[in-house]
Amino acid sequence: MPAAIELKNISKTFGKLQAVDDVSLDVEEKSVTILIGPNGSGKTTLINVISGFYPPDSGHVIFKGIEITGKRPHDIYKLGLARTFQVPALFWKSGVLENVQVAKLGNPGEKFSQSLFRSRWAKKEKESVEEAFKILEFVDLLAVWDKQANTLSGGQMKLLEIGRALMSGAKTILLDEPISGVNPTLAHEIFAKLLTLRDELGVTFLIVEHRLDVALRYVDTVVAMAYGRLITSGRADSVLNDPRVIDAYLGG
Repeated sequence: MPAAIELKNISKTFGKLQAVDDVSLDVEEKSVTILIGPNGSGKTTLINVISGFYPPDSGHVIFKGIEITGKRPHDIYKLGLARTFQVPALFWKSGVLENVQVAKLGNPGEKFSQSLFRSRWAKKEKESVEEAFKILEFVDLLAVWDKQANTLSGGQMKLLEIGRALMSGAKTILLDEPISGVNPTLAHEIFAKLLTLRDELGVTFLIVEHRLDVALRYVDTVVAMAYGRLITSGRADSVLNDPRVIDAYLGG
């Protein structure tokens, strides 16, 4: 399987802090890959570099054969690489349906020059609503489609972010702690949903997550980081039994 994301010798510093140190990694297409490591190991910084929120100091980010190093987040988003955040970034006073619809790229009704001519965008708007409802059904949020985003549970907010990423047409999604603060039952449901998205829609996931008791049951590949460096990768059992990983978590 080809790589959806290729990282080549990525480094990122903040002052004297070496947050990411010469990391090279391939994320296989149509897979679920998890980044693990103790706090401060560089996982979220790496996600921020891939998604364009931080430019790397050196190295290259390749997305499906396209160099995206240093591109702006919205340009990367348009290419089909979306992300979620540890603290969900939703439109809190808008409804669930509207939060999904807003992610649709190229909607003619959003352009001022077209908005005055309903006949030019009404059909597309109807199709957008239908697509949004299908996505809400897929992520188990159809029952709350008319609720305001700020009334959802923490787990539902995480699912809504995933739904919004799907609405953008993204087939590669970066998830930053998708089950943080979520009750165990829903946490398992979220990860089971990721497998369904992988298998039925061919979506690739790169995930940062600390709740390994849940997450490791569902992932294809585990990548371990410590002190900004990638120390090993592979299947969950081999990575967790690697002495370098044990040392990183126990602090030597």
